[in-house]
Amino acid sequence: MASHLRSASVPSSPRSCENNVEEKLQTLNASTSSTIEMVCDGLRKLGDIYNCIDVLASLPSGQFLLCKPQQRMAVEQELERSLVLLDLCDAVQVSFSELKATVQDMRLAIKRGDGAALQANIISWFHLAKKAQKQLKKICKKSSAPDQESCRVVKLLVEAREIAVKMIESSSDLMLKQIVMPNSSKWSLVSKTFQKTRVTCKEEQLQVLELDIADLESGVETLFRRLIQSRVSLLNTLSL
Repeated sequence: MASHLRSASVPSSPRSCENNVEEKLQTLNASTSSTIEMVCDGLRKLGDIYNCIDVLASLPSGQFLLCKPQQRMAVEQELERSLVLLDLCDAVQVSFSELKATVQDMRLAIKRGDGAALQANIISWFHLAKKAQKQLKKICKKSSAPDQESCRVVKLLVEAREIAVKMIESSSDLMLKQIVMPNSSKWSLVSKTFQKTRVTCKEEQLQVLELDIADLESGVETLFRRLIQSRVSLLNTLSL
């Protein structure tokens, strides 16, 4: 029974497997990352896609092709580019940790009815989110253009990496939209948020945001591990 299920879910040939991965990448690339939930879902799907690409690269036909001199160079170049994505994952994880801590501070300020602390935490949130956005864009500039002569497996890796970069950038942009920054003339209204019903609403929203950030952390961490595994797999292939 298990073998039957496996044969039903795995493409019957390398070509059909490549087509399957390509379709998944095209669907993922066409989908918008306009919400945190969409980004988290996209990161999970990317992990599955990297698994499929690893299967292709580990097939005898895939290993033979990747070890050819011209393709070996393309693989080595993609291994270098993947380091940029690893740096990106690392940087955004630090950012998520800082932002999550700020959300926790906001919730504490609301519980205590401390308007001044809430104001300071909101300002801190925007400073951290903008700093992360700037840092991620700086890291992304290090990525170079792919070699158009690469084999299909390498091109799939390139496409997966570019989509991953786009999703991580989207997650950073979304952080800036999660909390509305009141202008200076409205800071006097902060105290009104401590009315019981409004406090409950704001606290629940912040709790949801904290959970969303945790989901993003988990998604990026999973992607990071898959990238490491993919690099190890490719390095092993080159050593054959």
